[in-house]
Amino acid sequence: MFVLPFAANAQVADVLLLGGRVLDGTGNPWVQADIAVLGDRISFVGHASNAGVAAHDTVQVTGLLVTPGFWDMHSHAELEEGWGKGAEAYLYQGITTAVLGVDGFGSNNIAALFDGYRAEGVGLNVIRYVGHNSARRSVMGSDDRAPSRSEIESMKSYVREGMEEGAVGLSSGLFYVPGSYASTGEVIALNRVAAEYGGVYDTHDRDLGAAYESVGYDASVAEAIEIGEAAGTPVIFSHFNPQGRQNYGRASVGVALIEAARARGVNVMAAQHVYTATQSSLSAYAIPRWASAGGPATMRERFLNPDTQRRLDIETMEMLEIRGGPEKIFFSDARPELNGKTLDQVAADLNAPVAAAVRQILADGNAGVMNLDLYDMENTRYLAQQDWMMTCTDGRTPPSTDMLTHPRPYGAFTRKIRLFVRQDSVISMPFAVRGMTSLGATFLGIPHRGLIREGFYADIAVFAEPEMMDRATYGDPHQYSEGTVHVLVNGTFALRDRVVTGELAGRPIARSGS
Repeated sequence: MFVLPFAANAQVADVLLLGGRVLDGTGNPWVQADIAVLGDRISFVGHASNAGVAAHDTVQVTGLLVTPGFWDMHSHAELEEGWGKGAEAYLYQGITTAVLGVDGFGSNNIAALFDGYRAEGVGLNVIRYVGHNSARRSVMGSDDRAPSRSEIESMKSYVREGMEEGAVGLSSGLFYVPGSYASTGEVIALNRVAAEYGGVYDTHDRDLGAAYESVGYDASVAEAIEIGEAAGTPVIFSHFNPQGRQNYGRASVGVALIEAARARGVNVMAAQHVYTATQSSLSAYAIPRWASAGGPATMRERFLNPDTQRRLDIETMEMLEIRGGPEKIFFSDARPELNGKTLDQVAADLNAPVAAAVRQILADGNAGVMNLDLYDMENTRYLAQQDWMMTCTDGRTPPSTDMLTHPRPYGAFTRKIRLFVRQDSVISMPFAVRGMTSLGATFLGIPHRGLIREGFYADIAVFAEPEMMDRATYGDPHQYSEGTVHVLVNGTFALRDRVVTGELAGRPIARSGS
């Protein structure tokens, strides 16, 4: 192929994106500009012809929207697994960075995980937390009790090791076992270790509104803020949205608590996905915490006791009532006799009362479920308008397309844009992009990422804006989002001309961006 020689004084880049409508991630309106990439960095933003900038690979993006790559601030992407490392579902939304180790289940063995990403390749940039649940389980198992002084010190050492190896902070999942057994003071003590390293506190807080015999939504928000404030860390609510019909229309209560904390100097922010269903496990939704103490094997032994059965017959149904009833519990599980059915349907198949059916299912292992209609769309729309709101998938990479899954790993970001930017117009595109890019990078203290700016890493997404939309549904979830034309991860095309390239250009990113 004949290639014209570059001008003698040309600045020669590897890639030049010409003529795009650039949203730089700050929240400013778009400007038409060219973007040059040299190696893994953005080397130029402006008008290439005027500045004498040329490139080995020139891509015309006139009329297309160019943004920083999106940040999935609370992700379960299984990038260590063969089926997940390519991250195709995420790339088709424009996501280039995933924050893992969430819900309190982040390992402290960060260095080994990062070595694995570098050795095997990974489709996205990866940031990790060290988890409170992991620390507690490593020291105390699943015991429902307060830790001893030496156990607290052992848990602090667990967190310290994770922070030393590059974790950005401490995550908690106080809704889940064994974190649900912890006091506020215990979590503050561990979060103080994260604070020593400039870390943040990420929380799936204790009670989003649908927990059983818990503290309630209002107190749960206040507790999470207290944990950050007392320890001296910023706070991010993992997937902030009150749950249950009793909390429809009450998002403003949580917003008021966050705004009050911010007014007194506590850096509190949140992330959201914009679906009305959650996804977790059957035991988390239908078995009270006392019955889960000691771990799954001990729980199953309890199921054999007639007195326990009678108590669970009552309490399981009370838990399910909070969540809208067994007809709102929808299985996404590898077992074909469960997958795609609701809990009341499975109970009918088993010819058993619902509570007994729950125990029978769990006797063969925990099951993946969605809880339909647990979130209120009006709450979700209101929260999307808060200037401290980021975005997440809260999604796990599905190992097989034979299994139903939550649509959020395929469409969380594009759904938010479709619903709230293009359809309802309650937020602008610059506002949405800021919350999906620079806001997360700034909150986590990661330098030189999250903006279209010279010297920053070239994590870039290019969209045909009128076509941006999610395709995944609850009934047919395995559908990629549309409208994403190109995605560069660290200067390499991971998606080009709407097709995944197979390049695994992601990198692990340690605290402070190293």
